[in-house]
Amino acid sequence: MNARVEPQLLTRLSSSHLDALEEEAIFVLREVAAFERPTLLFSGGKDSLVLLRCAEKAFGVNGDGTFGSGRIPYPLLMIDTGHNFPEVTDFRDRRAAELKADLIVRSVEDSMRRGTVRLAHPGESRNVHQSVTLLEAIEEFRFDALIGGARRDEEKARAKERVFSHRDSFGQWQPKAQRPELWTLFNTRLQPGEHFRVFPISNWTELDVWQYIERENIALPSIYYAHQRQVIERKGLLVPVTELTPPREGEQVVTRTVRFRTVGDITCTCPVASPAANASEVVAETIAADVSERGATRMDDKTSDASMEKRKKEGYF
Repeated sequence: MNARVEPQLLTRLSSSHLDALEEEAIFVLREVAAFERPTLLFSGGKDSLVLLRCAEKAFGVNGDGTFGSGRIPYPLLMIDTGHNFPEVTDFRDRRAAELKADLIVRSVEDSMRRGTVRLAHPGESRNVHQSVTLLEAIEEFRFDALIGGARRDEEKARAKERVFSHRDSFGQWQPKAQRPELWTLFNTRLQPGEHFRVFPISNWTELDVWQYIERENIALPSIYYAHQRQVIERKGLLVPVTELTPPREGEQVVTRTVRFRTVGDITCTCPVASPAANASEVVAETIAADVSERGATRMDDKTSDASMEKRKKEGYF
């Protein structure tokens, strides 16, 4: 993905459209504030940090949590697999504290102790099992709207999902029974036990996100930028060498300069080779990229072409 981008192209790259995208996101975030028990899914990743910046602007909150009486009117929710990158979870906690926001963390490990999640084997990725923990958190707090940072350009199942995505009483998504959203009018009627997943930056692309990060000078976890890391090459991906993802017999460990395009569970998230050390350099790389961020980094999406849609039907983000 590291094809050369001519410097002249970057000087001509327009960011004027970001105002319209930001305005749309702020509008949706304010609409969700009218629900009885909304929450914002916050992992500490780049998309949720962009959402958080839009929420700060929507409700008159400064980056340190101050600005008159302005306050984000809903709590932040994190579903932790217990296998997240520590750079990300530490950043998540620090950012929530800076905003004086209510942060709710629920863990897949708690679901495992309750017996509602059972792994096929100890090394199985916990990523897919987040659905169970998420649905348990929804029931515990009776959330009726969950704001997420998913985007349509990420994956084809997400490409056909609405901004206000209805979930039935089992937390399931029915792609053939989605509600129309003509003229930015949203049907938000719910029956008891149902809820919405809401995606304010659904119409953004990865390039839009990075241009916005650059424009707004949004701080990110360090692993989004170039750093040295031990990796192994496996099935066309660079798998990070960790206690959870050790090298297999015959695999060679090498040290590469990499960054993460997306972050998630350690067991299924891979970095890409990259020298990009700041947002401007990532923008240049993203322009030249010919593989989506999930396609280039996520092992859990490699199991089948319908992996994401199947998980979403079962209650996944």
